Amino acid sequence: MTVQSPTPFPSADPLPEQVVFDRHELGAILRLYGQMVAAGEWRDYGLSFLREAAVFSVFRRTAEMPLYRIEKRPKLRAKQGMYAVVGMDGYILRRGHDLAQVLRVLEQKLIRPV
Repeated sequence: MTVQSPTPFPSADPLPEQVVFDRHELGAILRLYGQMVAAGEWRDYGLSFLREAAVFSVFRRTAEMPLYRIEKRPKLRAKQGMYAVVGMDGYILRRGHDLAQVLRVLEQKLIRPV
């Protein structure tokens, strides 16, 4: 009697890998986060790495809903751009192909009249 390994079930499409932010993307996001913490606007953040998206959530307080979500969705790369900033109400504030351009919508919050 010979021992054979079981054959795996065929799948229509392989399961996608976990989507993550790379070092440069995370560096740009954390630079903005540090500026906003120094300004007293933000206090906490959370990271979620899912199959379809990587999400950086920003909180004013830990127990609240996130103020903003910075999302990376590679499936939208060829369409609208894979980066998006989503507000607390679920509206997309900006979407694009370049993360620095997308983050500018949040950098404008730092500019205040004196």
